[in-house]
Formats: sequence, C-alpha cells, structure tokens
Amino acid sequence: MDTMSTIRYLHLDVFAATTGGGNHLGVVIGAHDWSVQAMQRFAHWTALVETTFLLPPTDPKASYRVRIFTPHKEIPFAGHPSIGSAHAALSCGLAQAHHGLLWQECAAGVLPILVEGSGATRDLLLQAPGERIVSRGHDAHPLLAAALAGSAPGALAPALVDGGRRWWLSEVADEASLRAWRPDHAAILALAEATDSMGLCVFARAAQVDYQLVVRAFPAGVGIVEDPASGAANGLIAAYIAQTEPQGLLAHGYRVSQGREIGHDARLVVRIDRQAIWTGGHTHTVIDGALDWTTTA
Repeated sequence: MDTMSTIRYLHLDVFAATTGGGNHLGVVIGAHDWSVQAMQRFAHWTALVETTFLLPPTDPKASYRVRIFTPHKEIPFAGHPSIGSAHAALSCGLAQAHHGLLWQECAAGVLPILVEGSGATRDLLLQAPGERIVSRGHDAHPLLAAALAGSAPGALAPALVDGGRRWWLSEVADEASLRAWRPDHAAILALAEATDSMGLCVFARAAQVDYQLVVRAFPAGVGIVEDPASGAANGLIAAYIAQTEPQGLLAHGYRVSQGREIGHDARLVVRIDRQAIWTGGHTHTVIDGALDWTTTA
C-alpha cells in the first residue's frame, strides 16, 4: 500500500569551520512507521554519504535512537552522522542534555555525546566504541607500501585500528607533505578490500594557531575518493596517539583541520582524558523543511 506523509527533513553541514566546509548529512525526523526498505530507498535517493533517521529510543538510558544508512546499506555506527543526528535531536526538541550529556542509541550500542556550549557556538563530542590496534608497522600488510607510496613517513608507524569502523592510519612527516601528497587511489582500494577496512587515513602534526593536526581520509572501501570530515577516523587517530604517546604534546587533545585539499574546510575537536576519547565539533543546519515522500508499506 502506498502512503503519503509529510516528514521533517534537515540537511546539515557537520564539522564545518566555515559555511559549506564540513560534511553533508541528511536527517529524517518522524518516519517512525517506515520500513527498513523505505529508509534505504530514501537514503539511496539522497545519494549522500550517510542519511540518518531519528526514532524513539528502545533503551531507557538513551535520549533518542538513530539508524544510519549509506546509499547502499545500513551501518551500525559512523562519526559525523552521530554528531549531526545529536545536533538535530537537540535543535528539534527531541532530546535534552542531562549533566552535559546525550545518550545516542544506535546499532553499536548506547554511546555518550558531550554537549559543550549552546546555540550557534555549541560543540558536540562523541565517545566512540572501544578501539583496538589490529596490526602495526610498515610491513603490517603486503599492500600497505603501495598505498603509502610517495608519502614521507612520520614518527608513528602505520597501524590498522578497529573501533566501530576499521581504518589504516599513517603519520606523514609534515603538513606541507601531507597537503601536497597525491595518493594512488587504486592501491588504497586494493588495501581496503584485502583488509575489510574503510581505507587509509593519513595525518601530520602542525604548529598552527587554529589546529595541531592535519588529516586526510580516503575511504575507498565504501566508494569515496576523499572524505571532507571524518569523525570515526579522527577518533581512532586520537586513540592511537593516546596509546603510543601518553606523555606527548597531543596526549590531552587537539584540534584538526581536514578537507581543504578538496575544497572544504572542516574543524574537529578532540578531547583525551584517562577514561575516554571525545571527538566532534560544530554542526550548522543548512536546510530545515518538510519531506514529501511516498513509501510502500
């Protein structure tokens, strides 16, 4: 049976340092009676990297529930969709922070989101699922050298890290080298497919006023050439730095610049304490309107 319903739809700019600098996210509110197939159909139509659906929680601890879809499948967790969905839940009055925290229910569990500030200056930071280093070293995989070809190595060895999403991480010697690097995307795709990972995320330290780390992410494993802002990947980088350099200059947190190489300008905030790693930033609502969409029950 075909039904017509008007649903609220937000189009968000997540992690943006300047307008249009972040990562797109579509958020659907009020589609409580949609089937999984209907959600997937709409996510395929938007053609965004991810589209989320805000729903009532099933866990009494949770502030709200979110389901996250790429154009092709539902996924249990992702960084910028989590931050953007939390922003939407607050902005639309679906949830309120208690003691500075929201609790997001998703397929990866009930995850805390830290709320800092309010209104236009509000930052939201996510504590991601626990992470683990799967393998580490320049010889960790036969395809790794080809994926890193042309990049100047930094202090930390490459590593495959798992934590909600699985990424290869590698430090580059300096900011200029990282920004100028022209990766072999076919080699990154081969590595991603061979290791069931998102792809490769490279980073470099920077002595800038506005940021201390530069990041570039290449999630070839999900068909994306380069990502303008990567919440989950940045969380894994922070965990890797915290484990390997617990007394280093970045051990308590830093700010990240990402996306400038592809015409974006993202800013991410990382907080590191003894108990948790928080990654997030600011979200801007670009479009807030009604969604007129036909679903098949």
